[in-house]
Amino acid sequence: MITLRELLKEGEERLRENNIENSTMEARYLIEYICDLNWAQYLLQADTEADPQEERRYRQAVERRCSHYPLQYILGTAGFMGLEFMVNEAVLIPRQDTEILVETVLKEADILQGSVLDMCTGSGCILISLMAHGSYGRGHGADISREALDVARMNGIFNRDYLMRSGRKKEDVTWIQSDLFENISDTYDVIVSNPPYIPADVIETLMPEVKDYEPRLALEGADEGLEFYKKITEASLEHLNPGGWLFYEIGCEQAEDVSKIMRDKGFKEVHTVRDLAGLDRVVYGRI
Repeated sequence: MITLRELLKEGEERLRENNIENSTMEARYLIEYICDLNWAQYLLQADTEADPQEERRYRQAVERRCSHYPLQYILGTAGFMGLEFMVNEAVLIPRQDTEILVETVLKEADILQGSVLDMCTGSGCILISLMAHGSYGRGHGADISREALDVARMNGIFNRDYLMRSGRKKEDVTWIQSDLFENISDTYDVIVSNPPYIPADVIETLMPEVKDYEPRLALEGADEGLEFYKKITEASLEHLNPGGWLFYEIGCEQAEDVSKIMRDKGFKEVHTVRDLAGLDRVVYGRI
């Protein structure tokens, strides 16, 4: 038999052997998840024998992670903007870089009882975070993928207590299956999007966790990654209220191109925001 402490050490070593960064922390997350323990509970039980079923499941989870299958997909959740979101292979894993997008929207355009559209919503983390932390009265999340919208709806239910505050009703946060604006009829004060923006040839250079497992539909943008910026910017003119805002997450080398796309369509006050690493991450403006 093996103790929990020994099992954790074994997992850490396997992850390190397979070049998994933060192997110590990830081994810990996996044992907490498999054994349904928090860290304090683990410390109290570390020298007790591992349950045989949990031992087997832990080793299976470690081996899956050793193949560079994303940790968040194994755990089934990811943290974002202080909230918890369910994730699976149908959606991109929420990232800290995207928090810059949400924070910028909240800083520049948190409109009391305003309306917001999250185009290419994926897991719904952007829209749900905006509704949870902002003052908006109505929010819609749109995506072409039915599977992604299933995840977004579940995340809306999972975070219901945060969404249904300030007198909001269930129908004030809705999800729409749409190829960009194909099924969108409303107008909004704010449109926000983290669209597919990675050129196809760049995807193959990404870490295996991303290129091998995250949905390519949500990653790849044609025309040097600018296709969706062009389409969304043009269509947004019909779906923004006067003085409305358009916010994008961008690749770190796309600020100049995306800013030009917006200015050419008549957007004013176009600005770029950098992330914590000092890289261009958000472009926004208003009509």
